[in-house]
Amino acid sequence: MMSEPGAPPAADTTPAEAELRDAILAGDRAAFTELYEQHAEKVWNYAYRLTGSWSQADDLLSVVFLTAWRRRRDLRLVGGSALPWLYVVTGNVCRRERRGMARFLKARLRLLTPAAPDHADRVVERDAAAARLAQVLAAVDRLPRALREAVQLCLLGGASAEDAAQILGITVHSVQSRLSRARARLHQSVPEE
Repeated sequence: MMSEPGAPPAADTTPAEAELRDAILAGDRAAFTELYEQHAEKVWNYAYRLTGSWSQADDLLSVVFLTAWRRRRDLRLVGGSALPWLYVVTGNVCRRERRGMARFLKARLRLLTPAAPDHADRVVERDAAAARLAQVLAAVDRLPRALREAVQLCLLGGASAEDAAQILGITVHSVQSRLSRARARLHQSVPEE
């Protein structure tokens, strides 16, 4: 709004923040609304920079000004502005919200009990293992007799190469050789999963 030439300058329509502060301290809600309108955008931008989330910045803006109203007796002007004080309130509210969320997540984690293993999963695993064993045993049965005997004694029966050599009447080296050839054939006929 322009003044007429020679007329006194138009009065500032927004009261100085010191006057706003005094009115807010007296409980004037209209003065607090004026403070909100002057600084809400800057406080929201700061909250957004702290959180990186529009929705969290919206929520924080509400909480910041609610907290500012409740703590209006602590309102301090820095350089004639309440904005630095509002930034401090925003930072404190943001940290408090983060701590609350961290506590919530920790409690939620503690409350979540590990799911009991599903009996059906164990049955499926056991059936798969039994089917795999049947494949391996069938492949062992298809091996030539000399290789099959070495496998049955050492790999399936748990005998040492020395004991198998004595039972079969061959050298330890021959048992080891037969086991090596048997393993190679078994890997070809029953591929690993």
